[in-house]
Amino acid sequence: MSFKLTEEQEMLVKTVRDFAQKELKPKAAYWDEHEEYPHENVKKLVELGLTGMTIPPEYGGEGRPLIDALLVVEEVAKACGTTARIVVETNMGVVGALMNHGTEAQKKKYLPMARNGEKPAIAITEPDAGSAATELRTRAEKKGSNYVLNGSKCFITGGGISKIYLVFARFEDIPGAKGIGGIFVEDGTPGFKIGKREPMMGLRGIPETQLFFEDCVVPEENLLVAHGDGFKKLMTAYNGQRLGAATVALGIAQSALDEAVAYTKERKQFGRPICEFQGLQWMLADMHTKLEAARLLLHRAAHNAGYGLPDHMEAAVAKAFTTEAAVQVTNDALQLFGGYGYSREYPLERLVREARMFTIGGGTVQMLKTVIASKLLGMKISQRKD
Repeated sequence: MSFKLTEEQEMLVKTVRDFAQKELKPKAAYWDEHEEYPHENVKKLVELGLTGMTIPPEYGGEGRPLIDALLVVEEVAKACGTTARIVVETNMGVVGALMNHGTEAQKKKYLPMARNGEKPAIAITEPDAGSAATELRTRAEKKGSNYVLNGSKCFITGGGISKIYLVFARFEDIPGAKGIGGIFVEDGTPGFKIGKREPMMGLRGIPETQLFFEDCVVPEENLLVAHGDGFKKLMTAYNGQRLGAATVALGIAQSALDEAVAYTKERKQFGRPICEFQGLQWMLADMHTKLEAARLLLHRAAHNAGYGLPDHMEAAVAKAFTTEAAVQVTNDALQLFGGYGYSREYPLERLVREARMFTIGGGTVQMLKTVIASKLLGMKISQRKD
């Protein structure tokens, strides 16, 4: 098994690294502080071909494998976590679901939009259906050649920015996973409203909002997957999104480690640089080791996926480990800065806030560990209601 990047991949990484550090990093704090969507960054991503990398050429993309997209995501995340999330969502998630389950008409309509920087949104979470996604209540009722949606969503990334929403809904009032399918709702559809923006802790350049569907009429050709085995198909496609999100966390944590290494070389106490103190050296070594292990898990899952979708177990293992490691590493990096790390004049406090989201969004660590254990034990995740 080779862990060496190809010459083409090494060139890709170098090109994106140089671009991200020069063009994206200087304003990373601005997007967070002002809670402003980085439209100017999106334009640059499109120009460099970093949106739609995984989309086949016949739909305007590069036709690259998943691993190439993850390499790009990490480099962008080292500079700007908010922008890295946009790279993920224009290459994975909804894009993966479309490529694997969409009709030809849907692919021709929506994939070029993603390539051109329109970030599609996944609408799963509801006030009473977070980790228990199979308990969602948003309903889709067939009426003639249309579906009528009623319900609400919350914490939807890109609400009010995205033009395309892949909505998980319950069809024909069938309970559990068997009743869930996915349907596209476009911005501006009558009966579809964007609710309030949630005030979030980090990654504030992308809005997280409520969505409301009130007799929202959607044509039947917008149905991506029907109920029955639809939920399983949707969540299989979601595995790519999980790897992407975990890679954003990895890039953020790597940035924190890089900052800490540089700082400990410069900062002097007791007459010498603090990097000479063995206790701090061990902290840095542990931080590096965790990120190397996380990177290997992510790259294994991506390599095995090739041009397709990642394995459910490999994605769960990679996301659970990586996101916990990212939280630990960013916190340790802040600790190495001491009081300066706690100051907003340095990037550490922002990196800590940003990393924290990924143990929650896209599948909590606890839920992913339940998935892993269930697979190991040959058991289904308990759906019992006490």
